[in-house]
Amino acid sequence: MGSRLQSFEEFWPFYVSQHRDPVNRKLHFTGTSLVWLCLALALLDSARWLVAAPVAGYGLAWLGHFCFEKNRPATFRYPLWSLRGDFRMFRLMLLGGLDRELERARKLFPV
Repeated sequence: MGSRLQSFEEFWPFYVSQHRDPVNRKLHFTGTSLVWLCLALALLDSARWLVAAPVAGYGLAWLGHFCFEKNRPATFRYPLWSLRGDFRMFRLMLLGGLDRELERARKLFPV
């Protein structure tokens, strides 16, 4: 990926292309679920849970990238878009629709 992407909508198919491995996607989903849990616990119990949220989310996501996907997380170059992309991917995995996005990403970013 030579030049910088200019918008989130331009970034989104690239982001999806970096998540082809189903184990990586499951680790992202689990990590994002834990982030939501930590945020809820921070509201209900203690603000200390806010420290655990990024550890849970990034820890599992980076494990997926380094051990299964064998690529560098997009977070390093596009931190905010990557976070937004993770929440969009989580929603699509939860409600359906990610398969269509994966197919589109495969066409735009072939291996």
